[in-house]
Formats: sequence, structure tokens, C-alpha cells
Amino acid sequence: MLDLTLAIAHHLLVFGLFGILFAELILVRPGMDKQAVTRVGRIDLWYGALAGLIIVVGFSRAIFAAKGWFYYSHNAFFWAKLGTFAVIGLLSVPPTIAYIAWRRADIVPNDAQVRNAQRCLWIEVVLFALLPAFAAAMARGYGEIG
Repeated sequence: MLDLTLAIAHHLLVFGLFGILFAELILVRPGMDKQAVTRVGRIDLWYGALAGLIIVVGFSRAIFAAKGWFYYSHNAFFWAKLGTFAVIGLLSVPPTIAYIAWRRADIVPNDAQVRNAQRCLWIEVVLFALLPAFAAAMARGYGEIG
């Protein structure tokens, strides 16, 4: 039952994270007003919270669930998935810093600032698509190391 519960939680959190990323992608656009800046900043807090929960639940799943740590730690797709998630996390930092700066300065961003944030968000979306591919390969036993 623990394995099922952790799997469900992990999947729901990942779907939620993608929804938040997509919401940011829609909200961050030229002509944003101060309300949109505030809204995207609040949404971005949830992005960070869900990402943290995904890490906790994901590692709990890898350590305590049915397949166990040995299975995951010896799988190239597991490490590719973690690496991709880490890169997505790093790419989320510049937009987060921008949202905070825009709110603190009580400004609306100019088009160049919006484009910079959008660029990171689009790369995150593209990389996000790799996560289920890596997960599916890993779950089917592909990528075993040694």
C-alpha cells in the first residue's frame, strides 16, 4: 500500500508542478500589469513548494517503496531524470529572482525582462517533457547499470 500511495502522490505532485509551470508561461507576457506580477510571484511560491515535495516523495518512493534504492540507484534513466529535474530547478531560479525584483521595485517588467523569463520557462517546459519518458523507461527496467 505504501508503494501505491507514494506513486499516486508523486504523480499528482508532478502534474501539479507542470500545471503551475504552464500557468507561469501564460501569465508572463509583454504588457503584464502589477496584479499579474503579484499573481505570478504567488504562483511561483507554489512551484517551489511542489518541487520540494516531489523530491521528498520521490526519494521516499525510491528508498521505501517496492523496488527499493538498489533498483533506482543502478539505473541510468533514474539519474537522467534527477539530472533533468535539477536543471529544470536551476532554470527556474532566474524567473523567480525576476518576479521578486519586479514586486519589490513595484514595477511592471519591460519586454526584454519578460523575454528573459519566458526563455527560461520555455526551456523548462521542453525539458519537463523528458521526465515522463525517463520515468517510463526506468519503470520498465531499461537503463540498468552494471
